[in-house]
Amino acid sequence: KEDMSQKQVRRHDLIEPDLSYKIVGVCFRAANELGPGLHEKYYQKGVAEGLRQEAIQFREQAPIPLTFSEKVIGRYFADFIIAEKIVLEIKKGNRINRQHAEQILAYLKATNLPLGILVYFGSDGVTFKRIVNIRNS
Repeated sequence: KEDMSQKQVRRHDLIEPDLSYKIVGVCFRAANELGPGLHEKYYQKGVAEGLRQEAIQFREQAPIPLTFSEKVIGRYFADFIIAEKIVLEIKKGNRINRQHAEQILAYLKATNLPLGILVYFGSDGVTFKRIVNIRNS
């Protein structure tokens, strides 16, 4: 007999569902352990430690070249590139911000990665949004 309260529900029609689930879990754990009201950099450090503990490969403050006519004209820096599959951006606040979503879309376009996750650490806990690179899907 299966205990429904213990059953985990995950959608498998999503891009990188298992990895996404682990990443978001690490973010919730960081928020729960650190609590509200900290600077963004401390949540980022907590998430990095959580990713290490979960043995998830990542690059932090990963440079992303911006090119024009095959020439590098600038660089973005993503908070995390996870397993060379997902861009993860950490923000402080309670609401999804359009500028932050546009920022992660620019990162996805420049990296040609399929998925971004935008995570907000706020007074109400964690809010997140999955952002799909439609050019890659």
